[in-house]
Amino acid sequence: MMRKSRSKTMSGMPRSDVSTSDTSLSAGHPEDGHPLPGQPPYTRGIHEEMYKTKLWTMRQYAGYSTAQQTNERFRLLLDEGQTGLSVAFDLPTQLGLDSDHPNALGEVGKVGVAIDSIRDMRVLFNSIDLNSVSTSMTINAPATTLLAMYVAIADEQGVSRSAIRGTVQNDILKEYIARGLYIYPPNHSMRLTTDLMEWCKDNAPKWNTISVSGYHMREAGCTAIEEVGLTLSNALQYTRTAIDSGLGIDDFAPRMSFFFSS
Repeated sequence: MMRKSRSKTMSGMPRSDVSTSDTSLSAGHPEDGHPLPGQPPYTRGIHEEMYKTKLWTMRQYAGYSTAQQTNERFRLLLDEGQTGLSVAFDLPTQLGLDSDHPNALGEVGKVGVAIDSIRDMRVLFNSIDLNSVSTSMTINAPATTLLAMYVAIADEQGVSRSAIRGTVQNDILKEYIARGLYIYPPNHSMRLTTDLMEWCKDNAPKWNTISVSGYHMREAGCTAIEEVGLTLSNALQYTRTAIDSGLGIDDFAPRMSFFFSS
């Protein structure tokens, strides 16, 4: 059922599209001096009418057992109206371990799907058009590898690399701080992070190259204030490292995203 458009509130007051401290709006800004939605610096959102005309992507975090079972789940979710995918990987995959590695014993297919090779990735996205969905992959230490597999599947489908949309978490600093799922020393890990940013700038400009995450640190025990401080500190370090590697701020900043618990 479609929602009826209302020009008044339930109390009978006139309803405006945008709430401000003053009902009279100038050509670009309300009289309080703050920008309107859809106007720089976008502190009230990037769309003029926000979710009323541009809904956020609907995606359920999902992934378990085998690539085949997760593919069936993905296709069900898309059939039910989901507009994007969010991939959960098992712990061995997050640590770059094959499922038959001794250290993976007892963890394969738990808390996420096991991806050992491009063959698994091919099964995972079987019959899913990567040109029509955006895909979020919650992966950090091996983010470059999983993105490479995803791009290879897009190539096989005939989807232009410039058209693929999605996100890799790629936030390795919070792994050292809170989760512990890192593979390489910090300097080498940071190089992989910025290498991914540079590659996407030139090849996959619609791909969000990092999701700087405070959620995990909050769940590990920090306060809400500490969560914000640590997350912004990590974001600043990613920014410094990217600039030191030769990237310009506009090469990567528009594709940075954030994930908070608070």
